[in-house]
Amino acid sequence: MTLPQDPFMLLGVVNMKLRDQYASLDELCEDLQVERKDLEARLAAAGFEYLETHKRFA
Repeated sequence: MTLPQDPFMLLGVVNMKLRDQYASLDELCEDLQVERKDLEARLAAAGFEYLETHKRFA
């Protein structure tokens, strides 16, 4: 799956997949073959950070 380039669409897709399909961000990144640091950087550039305790970006 190709992740959306738009940061807000990316946020929605990633949070949905974390909620519905994956137990962790690491599992999501491994399955989608995405570097975690790159994904976090893309979302951080839009003002979002990963909340480990909530298992989502906000």
